[in-house]
Amino acid sequence: MKKILLVAVVGLLFASSCSGEKKPKTKNANAPKAVAAEGIKHITKAEYLTLVWNYEKNPSTFVFEGKLPVIVDFYATWCGPCKRVAPILEKLSKKYAGKINIYKVDVDAERDLAASHGIQSIPTMYFYPKTGQPQVVQGALGEEQLEQAIQQVLLSKNS
Repeated sequence: MKKILLVAVVGLLFASSCSGEKKPKTKNANAPKAVAAEGIKHITKAEYLTLVWNYEKNPSTFVFEGKLPVIVDFYATWCGPCKRVAPILEKLSKKYAGKINIYKVDVDAERDLAASHGIQSIPTMYFYPKTGQPQVVQGALGEEQLEQAIQQVLLSKNS
């Protein structure tokens, strides 16, 4: 009996991971959409092309379109690790208001954008400095790690 319970628990944990292949079991079309937190904007592909990088116009060269450095969080509403990162990003968006922008992209709603960036697992975050090349991180980072990335990639004098 203990072995069956252990196998069931391990199976449940495996099934709840957030690989790019997972999809919600049900989707309520009438459910209210999440309200964007202060400083965080949920964006579409069209907005991404004008606010971050128009990769259709410049497919082989990264050309930053924004005014402030950016974090783009590729997430899904059903993803547990994504839900754990969300309040940290909300806190950082307030702390760094006017210095960086934080955008969120729902991979289920923006499949083309996620595919164009090779998103295989979530959360995946792209850090876009004003100058230089973007950096990508997969997985749920803690607050200290995100702060360090903001300082080193987005706000350093070389960015």
